[in-house]
Amino acid sequence: MRVPLLWLRDYCDPPLDTHAIEHRLTMTGTKVEAVHRHGVDALEHFAVGRVLSAERHPDADRLTVCSVEVGEGDVRQIVCGAPNVAAGQIVAVAGAGAIMPDGSRLKRAKLRGVESNGMILAEDELGIGPDHDGILVLDAELRPGTPLADVFPIATDVLELEITPNRPDCLGVYGVARELHAAAGAPLAPPPWREDPGSTGEVPGMRIEVEDPELCPRFTARLFEDVTIGPSPEWLKARLTAAGMRPINNVVDITNFAMLASGQPMHAFDADLVAGGHLVVRRAGEGEVLTTLDDVDRVLDADMVVIADDVGPTSIAGIMGGERSEVHGATRRVLMEAATWNGPNIQRTSTRLGLRSEASGRFEKGLQPEQAMDGQGLAAILMLELTGARLVGGTIDVGGPGPPPRTIHLRDARLERLLGTPIPRDEAVEILRRLEFEVSEAADGLDAKVPYFRRDDVTREADLVEEVARLWGLEKLPATLPSRRGAVGVLTPEQRLRRRAEDALTGLGLTEMAGWSFAAPDLVDRLRIPRDDPRHAAPVVRNPMSADQSVLRTTLLGSMLDVARLNRSRGMPDVQLFELGAIYLDRPRAEERERLPDERRRLGGLLSGALRPPSWREEHPPIADFFTAKALLAGLLDALRFDWSVERSTEPFLHPGRTARVLVAGEDAGWIGELHPAVARAWDLEGGAAFELDLDALERAALHVPRYEDLTSYPAVLQDRAWWFAPDVAAADVIATVREAGGPLLREAQVFDVYPAEGRVSLAVRL
Repeated sequence: MRVPLLWLRDYCDPPLDTHAIEHRLTMTGTKVEAVHRHGVDALEHFAVGRVLSAERHPDADRLTVCSVEVGEGDVRQIVCGAPNVAAGQIVAVAGAGAIMPDGSRLKRAKLRGVESNGMILAEDELGIGPDHDGILVLDAELRPGTPLADVFPIATDVLELEITPNRPDCLGVYGVARELHAAAGAPLAPPPWREDPGSTGEVPGMRIEVEDPELCPRFTARLFEDVTIGPSPEWLKARLTAAGMRPINNVVDITNFAMLASGQPMHAFDADLVAGGHLVVRRAGEGEVLTTLDDVDRVLDADMVVIADDVGPTSIAGIMGGERSEVHGATRRVLMEAATWNGPNIQRTSTRLGLRSEASGRFEKGLQPEQAMDGQGLAAILMLELTGARLVGGTIDVGGPGPPPRTIHLRDARLERLLGTPIPRDEAVEILRRLEFEVSEAADGLDAKVPYFRRDDVTREADLVEEVARLWGLEKLPATLPSRRGAVGVLTPEQRLRRRAEDALTGLGLTEMAGWSFAAPDLVDRLRIPRDDPRHAAPVVRNPMSADQSVLRTTLLGSMLDVARLNRSRGMPDVQLFELGAIYLDRPRAEERERLPDERRRLGGLLSGALRPPSWREEHPPIADFFTAKALLAGLLDALRFDWSVERSTEPFLHPGRTARVLVAGEDAGWIGELHPAVARAWDLEGGAAFELDLDALERAALHVPRYEDLTSYPAVLQDRAWWFAPDVAAADVIATVREAGGPLLREAQVFDVYPAEGRVSLAVRL
C-alpha cells in the first residue's frame, strides 16, 4: 500500500523526518518496504503566476509567447504550447532549476528562436493528475509569487507498506496514522468521518435485500440528489495520484479517497439506472454474465455473489462494479454503497475470475461491519462539499454493526513470562490506550476491550502481549532461552539420511541449490521425454504465477540445468550442483479422486564444465563426464554405507551408451549419465553429467544403526588377475562374480586396466 506522507501527517504529525517515521513503523510491525518521492522537487522554483500577455509565436502557430508575473517586480517571458493559455489567468509556473516528476531539471531554452524562461504547467507536469490537454488555471484570488507548495501538495514522500493479512485496518491512511500515533506518541486527529451528516432511516424509492447474510454481513446505502459531475479539486487529485490512483471525476474520486482514508471500499451507482429502485445481494446464477467496468464480460458461477436490480446483476460484490449502472457525466442521482463481504469468498471469486482490484484486496483480508459506516460518513462529507449534492432520507442499513467488543484479561505474570522481562503496568496501559483499546485495571493485571477494527486480530491474551511487546520495543527484550521440561530433540531417520547426504556432497565439492517446483510446460519436450513416459504428464497448476511456471516439475534435472545456464551466462561455466527436493507425478486413473499429484523426494546432482581451474601445470583440466559423476556417486553412497551398483540403461535426456541405472540393495534407485548433446545445447552448455536418486528408496535401504566390524590382525595381500572376455560382458558382472568367489577374505575388487584386442577385451582386476 502506498501512503503519501503529507496525507498521513494530516492525521498524525510527529516531529520526525521521513527516515525516522519509516524506522518507527517498521520496528513496530508495519513494515515500510520502500520510500518513493512523488511529484516535483526543488520547490523554491515553483510559484503562482499571472499571465500579463499572450501573443502568438512569430514562427510557430501552436506556440504562444507569454509575459508572466511570478512575484512583485519579477516578470518572465515563457513560451507555452497549451491551447488554453490566455492573458489574465492565474497559473502554476516552474522556473529554471525546477526538478520535474520524471527527474529532469528545467533549464532556460529557446523555442523556435524565442527565449523561454520557465514553464506554465499542466496537471501531469506537477504530478497531481493525468491531464495534459491544457495548462492548470488556478483560483483568481491567489497572489503571484505565492509558493505553489502552499496552494496544494505538489511533492511528498510516499511510504510503500507491506500490510500483513491480519491487519486490514492498516489498509487505510487513517489506520496507518493510528499505528504512527501509537509508535511515536504524537497526537492523533479525530477520524475524518466523525462529522457524518447522515442518519439512519429509510431512503425514499430505494429498497435493499440481502439473501445470504453470511456472505454479506452488512450492506449500507445512501442516496444523493442534485449531483454535479465534474473534475475534482487539485488537492484531491494530488492525494489520489500520490497514492497510485488515477483521478476520474469527483464522484469516483470521492469513493477512492474514502477507501484510501478509511480502508473501506465504496461503490457509487447511478440511482436512475438501478432498475425498480431495488437492489438484492444474491448468489450468481450458474453461467450468468456481467459486463464489468473494464468492459469485459465475466462468466459467473453459483459460488459468486452479485448485487442485482430487477433486470439483472449490476456488480460483482466486493470486486468491481458493472457497466450498466456506472456513474457518468449526465448522472444526477447517486446511490452510495458501502458493504461488508465474506473475505474467503471474495478471494476465491477474485482468483477464479483472474480479477483483482483495490476493493477485493481489502475485502479478502476481512473488514469489519463498522467500517462500512466509516466510509459512508467520509463519502457523505465530500459529496456535499464537492458535488453540490443533497442527502435524501437516511441510511439503509441491512445487517448492522458487528458483535459487541470482546474483553481480554492480561495478567502481569503472563506478560513477564512470555517476554522474559517485566514491563511496568502503567506503560502497558499507555500502549494499549494509544492503540485504542479501552483499558481498566484488574487485581492481577488489565482488562482490555478490543476496538472493532482489531476484532479478528486480537482474540486472546497472547495477542495483547504481542501488542505491548511490539510497541514497548522488541529490540529491548532480553535474549533468554525458553523453558524446557524434559524435551529432547531427535532427528527422524529420513532427516538423518538427508543431512548425511548433504554433508557428503558438500564435502565432495558440490554446492547445494534450491530450484523452483514450478516449470514451463515445454520442459518435458526440451528434455526429450517421450509421451508414454509418466514424467511427460506434468501436473498443471490451476492458478500459475506465470505461463513459464504453469506446471509442476517431474524431474530435478530441469531446475539444475536452469541454474547451470544462469551461471554460465554470468561468466561461471564450471558448476557442480546438487539439490534435495520434490518432483510431482500425475496419479494413475484409479486414483483420480485424489486432488493432489503424487509428490516424491529426490536427490540430484549436475556437473558441467572443467573439474578444476586451469593452472600453469594443467592448461586444460579434465571436463566432467560419466566417470566423474560415477566417482561422486560412489563417494556419496559409500559415505551412506549402501551396497550399490550400476547397470547399463537409457534415459531420453542422457547420452546413449553413457547412461546407467543405479541399484541400491538390488532396488532401482535412480539414474546417472552424461547429458544428451541436444539437451546440453538447449541449455547453452558444453556437455556435462548428472544423476538423480530416489530418497525414499535410499531410506528403505539405509543402515540406520551401523554395526561394528573388527579389523584384521594380518597384513593385506594384493593380487592382480587378468582375463579375456567377450566385448558384451559387463565389468560389473565380472566384479560381482569375483566378489562372490572370493568369500569373506576378499575385501575389495577393482578393475584397474582395460585392453581391447581382436574382438576380445582384457580386464585386469586388483584383489
